[in-house]
Amino acid sequence: MEMTKLTIRVPIAVLERAKEYAENNQTSVTRLVSQYLSQLPVENDYLQDAPIVQSLIGILSPETTIEDYWRYIEEKYGDGLSNPDRS
Repeated sequence: MEMTKLTIRVPIAVLERAKEYAENNQTSVTRLVSQYLSQLPVENDYLQDAPIVQSLIGILSPETTIEDYWRYIEEKYGDGLSNPDRS
């Protein structure tokens, strides 16, 4: 993996705590920062474990509203299952 330099500014106390933590855990501040940054989610990565949800994306028109949803529910199931909390 190709590496590059990164200069960041942090409060002195934060850096000292990071150095102490790194030393106590046989690692480096560089590795701590690298591991933290590598855990940040990639755009749209939050759905990678949800293939069913992914397959549904875009199925409805962007103009579809919550009122359209409730109208559909009422037509399909009747008024007995309508949501009393429509907001």
